[in-house]
Amino acid sequence: MQLQQLAYFTAVAETRHFTQAAERMRVAQPSLSKQIKSLETELGAPLFSRARGNVTLTAAGEALLPLARRMLADAETARREVAELAGLRRGRVRLGATPSLCAGLLADALARFHLAYPGVELKVEEGGSRDLVRDLARGQLDLALIILPLQSSDPSLVTQEILSENLVVASASPRGRRSYLRIEDLRGRPMVMFRRGYDVREATLAACRQAGFEPRFAVEGGEMDAVLRFVEAGLGIAVVPSMVLENRPTLTGTPLLPGLRRTVALAHRKDVEPTRAAQAFRGTLLSFLGEAARDGTLPQGIEALVDV
Repeated sequence: MQLQQLAYFTAVAETRHFTQAAERMRVAQPSLSKQIKSLETELGAPLFSRARGNVTLTAAGEALLPLARRMLADAETARREVAELAGLRRGRVRLGATPSLCAGLLADALARFHLAYPGVELKVEEGGSRDLVRDLARGQLDLALIILPLQSSDPSLVTQEILSENLVVASASPRGRRSYLRIEDLRGRPMVMFRRGYDVREATLAACRQAGFEPRFAVEGGEMDAVLRFVEAGLGIAVVPSMVLENRPTLTGTPLLPGLRRTVALAHRKDVEPTRAAQAFRGTLLSFLGEAARDGTLPQGIEALVDV
C-alpha cells in the first residue's frame, strides 16, 4: 500500500468521479484507475461501486476512507517535522479553538507566538469541541482548545486543563451595580441562542432543563459575534462565556447563582507527539496564561489552571 494510492483513493471518494479525481491529482485518468485497481487487489476487496456510471463507496471503501485521510495527514506532519529538524523551514501549527476563545484570549497568545516565531505558519480552525476532537483524530489539527467535560470521553486524546471560566447572562442593560441571577430567573425570558454544536448552547439547555423548564428563544442559530450583536440590539439575553464581554462596553454580564462554570483544556492526539512548532506554541500559550494570572490581567471570571 502506497501513500500515492491512498491519495488517489481519497480524491475519488471525495469527488465521486474518476476523471475529476485525476484532474485534482494532476495525473492521467487511466493511471489513477490502475493505481486504485492495484490497491483493491492488495486489500482483497472492491473500494468503489461503479454501477451505471455512478461512483459510490463500498463498505470496504467506507471503512478505509477515515484511515486513509489520517495516514495522509500524518505523512504530511512527518514531512514538515523532518523539514524543521533539517532547518529547511520553521514549520506549521494547526490549532483548533472554540469561538469564544477565538474572540477572547487566543488573539493575544497568537500575537506573542508570531512575534517569537515569525516563520511558523499558523492555521486556526474555529468550531465546537466535538468537531475539533473529530479533526484531531483525523490528523487535521495539531492542537485544540476544547471544553471539558466532553459528552463522550476519547481515550485517544491527551488533555491538559488550562482555564476555568464563568458563564454569565449577557444583556443590553446599562452597566452598574453587579447582581446575580438564578437559572430559574431565565424562565420565560426571550433568549438569543447559539447554533447547534456550540458547547455553551448545550450547557445552557442542560441547566435550564435541570431547573425544570425549556428556554424561550427569541433568535436561534447565531455564531458568537452575531449572538452578542443581537443581545446589544435588545432582542433578548444570552448565556455566554465571561471572556467575550471584555471589549463589549454596551453589554452587562450578570453572574449566575449557583455559579455555572466550564473548563478549557488543550488537547492533542496520544499516539502522535506534537511537532516542534506545536510544542513551541503550547509553551507560549501556557507562559502567556501564567503571566496574565500573576499580573491580574485575565478577564473577569477567568482562573488560570496552569503553574503561575
